[in-house]
Amino acid sequence: MQDEDEVRTRVRQRYGAIARETASCCGPSCCAPEMAPDGLNVIGDAYQGVAGHVAEADLNLGCGVPTQHAALKRGETVLDLGSGAGNDVFIARHEVGAEGRVIGVDMTPDMIARARANARKLGFDNVEFRLGEIERLPVESGAVDAIISNCVLNLLPDKAPAFAEMFRVLRPGGRFCVSDIVATGPLPEGVRQAAELTVGCVAGALPEAEYFELIEAAGFEGARNAEEQPIALPDEALSPHMSGHDIAAFRASGVGLKSVTVLAAKPIA
Repeated sequence: MQDEDEVRTRVRQRYGAIARETASCCGPSCCAPEMAPDGLNVIGDAYQGVAGHVAEADLNLGCGVPTQHAALKRGETVLDLGSGAGNDVFIARHEVGAEGRVIGVDMTPDMIARARANARKLGFDNVEFRLGEIERLPVESGAVDAIISNCVLNLLPDKAPAFAEMFRVLRPGGRFCVSDIVATGPLPEGVRQAAELTVGCVAGALPEAEYFELIEAAGFEGARNAEEQPIALPDEALSPHMSGHDIAAFRASGVGLKSVTVLAAKPIA
């Protein structure tokens, strides 16, 4: 099993390359609602018609549209975890208005640079992008009303510190809405060890029950799925990392993957 530093380094390298446009998220190793063998990124038009969407900031890296379920309000302060080039930050900005504020945090310097350039080009003065890791957020305690994230928590080797940090920075009564990928049961070792699948939001997928247990253990209440859909993981995505026999055993196990958009709240007291 890869250690946490190795996973983090590979993720940073991969997404740094995407930010520099030396790579694109259009193959089966990328995070999308389906991992199609023909290389299509099926999340494609999920953002079509979404108010505040900025095409230049949309790198097709998500597995949902968390802003659709976050119920963001005018004047709120919102935090986007793994903000990439800024797409969800800019959508959240549209929801909270000029009187609100949106902070994006990303651990990849190239993504931060690209997001800041997008914000300057758009003339937005109530958005901010900070370099940092989700497990150690560069955000004050109790500073935000809502947290969003799109297919990023699943990249983390250990998700418990992330949920603890989310709880810390939310105000009492604050909530989060994150799109992520979970498994319907324990993933076989071969899938979890595939480095490219880790970067593509698959190998880090926890069993759904364990995912919700971590949310509850962090202190959140009312956790539920607002939306979910199955993910097709084709043999072509697994064959570079697993034998035919192991792939067949994976299929026979009945374990699958799905994207979820999860809501939960921090208690008021």
